[in-house]
Amino acid sequence: MNKTTLRYQINSRILFLAGCIFIIGGTITLLQAKRAVQDEMNSSIHLAVQLIAFNLTQTNARTEWLAQLNALKETRHLRIQLKESSGNVLNVSQFAIPQTQSNPPKWFVNLVAGSPVKIERALITDDGQQLIVSIEANPLNEIREVWQESVAFFGLLFLLVVLIFWIIQLVFNRVLKAISIIIHGLERVEFGDYQKQLPDFSSDEMNRIAKAINHTLEKLNASQQENRALTQHNLGIQEQERQRLAQELHDELGQSLTAIKVMTVAISRAESKNVIIKQSTDSIIQISDHLMRVVRSMMQQLHPLILTELGLKAALDDLISHWQIRHSHLKIGFECDANCELLPQTISIHIFRMVQECLTNTVRHANASHVLINLILDNNHFLLLKITDDGQGCDAQTIKNGFGLLSMRERVRSLGGDFFIETQPQKGMTIRAKIPLCTSKK
Repeated sequence: MNKTTLRYQINSRILFLAGCIFIIGGTITLLQAKRAVQDEMNSSIHLAVQLIAFNLTQTNARTEWLAQLNALKETRHLRIQLKESSGNVLNVSQFAIPQTQSNPPKWFVNLVAGSPVKIERALITDDGQQLIVSIEANPLNEIREVWQESVAFFGLLFLLVVLIFWIIQLVFNRVLKAISIIIHGLERVEFGDYQKQLPDFSSDEMNRIAKAINHTLEKLNASQQENRALTQHNLGIQEQERQRLAQELHDELGQSLTAIKVMTVAISRAESKNVIIKQSTDSIIQISDHLMRVVRSMMQQLHPLILTELGLKAALDDLISHWQIRHSHLKIGFECDANCELLPQTISIHIFRMVQECLTNTVRHANASHVLINLILDNNHFLLLKITDDGQGCDAQTIKNGFGLLSMRERVRSLGGDFFIETQPQKGMTIRAKIPLCTSKK
């Protein structure tokens, strides 16, 4: 379903309303003009008739009739003819049409002119002569005036509509600009950015909306900071517990297994001629070796001691080495800046866990043959982690609920960073993390 924009809806309604105003105004103007022209014609004719009748009845000389009739021939809108009873025209006044003025359009003349007006009156002079006065109205002059007034009226109306439309557009542009700023602010909220607040607006309504959104942003930002602190605290407790369990495995179970193996080897050598004892001690030695390997693997998973002792790069090298030994088909490339050794312990353990989780997901789900890990310091302001594989990939919508990726996202967000996933079916997967070092150090 297509949805038109708010600007289009308002502009179309303004134009429709302006069109209706012009149509209604034009209709009323034409009706008024037609009535005014007709009234003007009737008035002029009756005035001329009365003047002629009055003057001719007062004269005794035929030449004076003609002189007074000539005085009326310039009367607007009129053509005056004086006839004898036999039909002989004594004098004629033609329509006076100024040549300097242009005539109105024919359609306007046809609409406004109306029916023609013509009057004939019989007059008898003092000497008994019978004359006929014919007066015909020509509405062209009046129509020309009405046309000029109508053009001026509609020109003024058009300018007024354009001015109103321009003012509405100015106000509307300001409103749309404010709405656009609010929308961009809400889009930032969608991506978890609660820091930047909306500015003040000139209108009270937009200000109220902005203040309500800013208040919500403050609450969300406070909740985000609390969640980050809680996440950091929980992850810290988790790492401490893992470190304690790894230490106990090393100190208790590892040393006990070593002692069992040493004593079993001693018994095996002392009783080398007893076949049953020899078989039993060999079995105990093999089981001890297996349990020691399991314990070392568990210690590596729980807490890599090499991370605390030698740093992040050495710990990742050791982790990658173990993965390549266990999964020989997987080729893992690793690039790391030398300055990564100076990273805080908090960031180092999070990076290590993210790489560990990515390698686990790659082996379990991606069916990849190559993995490339990049760890870069961007001018000592940001730590950039990029992990790319050439596996089968998947639809980005189907991985949002994965606990491993969700855990990585929460680790990055707890450090104030940004986490991105790029993947398509049969095109592998790329995971990016951008962590601000200044925020993390705080």
